[in-house]
Amino acid sequence: MNSDPYKILGVPKTATQDEIKKAYRKLVKDLHPDLHPDDAVKQERFKAVSVAYGLLGAPEKRRRFDAGEIDASGQERPERQYYHQYAGQDAGRRYDRGPEFGAGMDEEDLSDIFAQVFGGRTGGPGRGAFRQAGQARGEDLRYHLEIDFLDSARGTKRRVTMPDGNSIEIVIPPGLKDGQTLRLRGKGAPGYGQGDPGDALVTVSVRPHTIFTRSGDDIEMELPITFDEAVLGAKVDVPTVSGTSVSVKVPKGASSGKRLRLRGKGIKGAEGKAGDQIVRLKIVLPKHTDSDLEDLARRWREKAGCAPRAELRRMT
Repeated sequence: MNSDPYKILGVPKTATQDEIKKAYRKLVKDLHPDLHPDDAVKQERFKAVSVAYGLLGAPEKRRRFDAGEIDASGQERPERQYYHQYAGQDAGRRYDRGPEFGAGMDEEDLSDIFAQVFGGRTGGPGRGAFRQAGQARGEDLRYHLEIDFLDSARGTKRRVTMPDGNSIEIVIPPGLKDGQTLRLRGKGAPGYGQGDPGDALVTVSVRPHTIFTRSGDDIEMELPITFDEAVLGAKVDVPTVSGTSVSVKVPKGASSGKRLRLRGKGIKGAEGKAGDQIVRLKIVLPKHTDSDLEDLARRWREKAGCAPRAELRRMT
């Protein structure tokens, strides 16, 4: 399988961060192991795509990869790794890598150079010894998770398969926002040598709801009411994101667009204070009107003399 992260994601090296993110999300949806539990080829591609995005999705890592400072797996290039590890041990003998250090050299040439610098050509540690002595933190693994709107509002738990094939349980806290990233400490790739494991970075997308929308910590919704409820007033049940309904009083003579506020029925914020639920009234007539309703409307029109669009004519 190709190790070039740009080719794995199917984007050119000139791609923007948004283009890289878009390509990654498309591939995740096509290749996710939960959708193809018996397809080993797609599972391997999914892992490769996740590693590639872990590299190119972070601007600083992408810059370092493009500059040749880290390899396609996100690890320090060996010659840089050894310099950083041992440079502080030889006071007065600093060996700056420079932009061309190691270019065009094969494994044996570089082994000889490091043997000379760190202990002599014979009897000193070779390149393999430095690899064994080194350690580095494991790579962070990135994952994209889609959840329902109500799960984001109430909180939930989801078990998912990470890019390395391991299954972990993710706790979605109440009030999670669309696009927010959860960091799971120590759930990433294993470390090199005695290095600590990386983290799992789970970016969550929230699917839209058919009734509720979110504005900060407030919840907004449109509530259909009948003609008679608008004219005479009424008490109606209103659903909330908590799953329970609240009885709300519709005032007499309510118009479409009137807003009612349910205190504390929104999303609970980080400080523990919940937002409100904003209810916009919408008068809905029956699909089929009968003669009685039509006669009532005619009599009302003759007596009321109401001109709701007069203000619009004055303004135009």
